[in-house]
Amino acid sequence: MQAAASAAGRAGWLRDWEYAHRGLHGDGVAENSTAAFEGAIARGLGIECDVQISRDGRAMVFHDWTLERLTDEAGDVAARDCAELERIALRVGGERIPTIEALLAQVGGLVPLLIEIKSKREFDPVPLCAAVERALRSHEGAVAVMSFDPRVPKWFADHAPGVVRGLVVTEENDRGMAGRLRRRLAFRHARPHFLAYDVRDLPSAFAAAHRARGVPLLTWTVRSPDLRARAAAHADAPIAEGAGLA
Repeated sequence: MQAAASAAGRAGWLRDWEYAHRGLHGDGVAENSTAAFEGAIARGLGIECDVQISRDGRAMVFHDWTLERLTDEAGDVAARDCAELERIALRVGGERIPTIEALLAQVGGLVPLLIEIKSKREFDPVPLCAAVERALRSHEGAVAVMSFDPRVPKWFADHAPGVVRGLVVTEENDRGMAGRLRRRLAFRHARPHFLAYDVRDLPSAFAAAHRARGVPLLTWTVRSPDLRARAAAHADAPIAEGAGLA
């Protein structure tokens, strides 16, 4: 219970906001773009974004592992240096791929920022974690990091305990006993301050138990009024887009 109370104290501000998923995008505005983030700031929304690592170890604000879906370029994001990535135009809107430092400067503490650090089993998340941590040292606004990979919040727990950290969870295709065990072990390993849960899995006994212990519970991706109602009933704050936004 003491750990839960500590989590609530450190991350309690997360409950006070609604978050624009990848910024306020759509209608000619690309996800994770400067215009999407400006739109969220203008609406008084918190911002959720994604970061990938460049070849030279910089944190780039971009969701996918490869460039094809969002740009007219091809190949892995991690195969390009930061300077090259910054010159690549997003297919929608034509803006360039920003660095996390550029986003932090744009936000300037006006709204809170959730940074999802992208990772996968065969990926070493340490260089990207370290790049984000370096960028956050001079940022004075409300910010939290999160990931599906429990190694990410664990790295922050071990190396940057002052940064609010979360575990992103989905129960999709993993709802049996083995999945429940994996979620418990992931939570224990990650030592997160908060959870960001797949709204399709709510209500969830796992999520509800941690919420009852004081762990803030965010939920994603809220894309409709029905999902918004579900989020309101079973979580503390939505990460939303489109018709799921207030």
